[in-house]
This record gives sequence, C-alpha cells and structure tokens, in this order.
Amino acid sequence: MALRLRSLPVLVALVLLALPLPLAAGDLTGRARAVDGDTLEVAGQKVRLFGIDAPELDQHCDRGGGRWACGRAAREALAEIVGRQRLACAVQDVDRYGRIVALCEAGGEDVAARMVRQGMAVAYRRYSGRYADAEAAARADGIGLWASTYVQPEQYRAERQGTDPQQAGGCRIKGNIARSGSRIYHLPGQADYDATRINERAGERWFCTEAEARAEGFRRAAR
Repeated sequence: MALRLRSLPVLVALVLLALPLPLAAGDLTGRARAVDGDTLEVAGQKVRLFGIDAPELDQHCDRGGGRWACGRAAREALAEIVGRQRLACAVQDVDRYGRIVALCEAGGEDVAARMVRQGMAVAYRRYSGRYADAEAAARADGIGLWASTYVQPEQYRAERQGTDPQQAGGCRIKGNIARSGSRIYHLPGQADYDATRINERAGERWFCTEAEARAEGFRRAAR
C-alpha cells in the first residue's frame, strides 16, 4: 500500500503531461489563413482582428464604373500580408460569435494597421480609434476602398440582415459636415435628424455616444 501511495504523484504527473496545454492567457501564435478581410484562422482558432472592419466576402463596390468584388479583394490582401509567417496575437476579447478578438503581428508589423493603410479595411471606431490615422492616410492617397464607391461593412451587414442600417450597433447619432465645414451632430428626435443623410466618404459618420462625437470635433445641433 505504501508503494502505491508513493507512486501516486508520479501517475498524476504522467496524466497531466498527457493533457493538452491550455492557451497562455492573452497569447496565440502560429501560421494563419485568411477567412475574410478581417478574420484569420490561427492555430485552429478563429481570430477577429481588433479595431478594423473589412468588406464582407460577398460584398461588391463600384470602381471605375464597374462592379468590384471588394470583399474577396480584402481577403486576398489579408492573405498576402500574413503569407506563411508565424503570427503573434494578443487576445483582447471574445465576440458574440465566439471568435477571439486580437491584435496580431506578422514579422513585427501590425496586420490590421497594414490592412487599413492599404485601404482594404476601415477603422472600426465603434470599438477603437487605434487605426484612425492609418485610415486617414489611405483616404488621402485614394487607394483600395477609397478609390471606389462602397457601403460601410457594418451598414452592408445591417441591410443584408433586413435591419435598419441607421441603428446598426445602436450607433444612431448622425455626424454631419455642412458646406461651411462646420461639424454638427444630430440626436434622434431633433428637428433635422430624419432629413440628415450621412456621406461617410465626405468624412461624415455615425456615433454611438455624444462624447465620441465631441471627441471627433462635432458639436450638438441647436435644435
């Protein structure tokens, strides 16, 4: 009986060694496959790139008067960026679809930043302003999506699902830029809210909170 007790810790250790090691908190590494323009499969795990939004796979944009499969082009751009490199991903969250949300680097470069800088994804400001400067640079250069007429991916998803695109994600504040250049935001229920249309290519956008609108230089409409 004493022999069996002395052997027990050894047996437990052997069992533990046979079990798969848990993923270290906040870390995910390995080669990647592009699922779409903002989603990767890394080491068998679905990873949504934090802070960006890319056209959906079936989404088309208008470029040069022709129909452009911008969703597939975004996936190809992401696949080219990651190549066969090993990615290092810092886990930020898990989304409602069970996907890991992470910041990923390939060869020491931020994968999401490269996608936005190439104009193949936009900064997902509802979650982060991290890539706003990269988006502004791509827009100024008129590359990728900025060389086309396109619908914001979030709006596209809302329309495809038959929901009101104005309420996508609950972001209902309209940030409008007047001809004079003044930046005004309109709240639901205000006098000009329903008549205001948002042109995101002109720098207008939807906001989730008044604080977010003010941080972008917009002021509340007087009525």
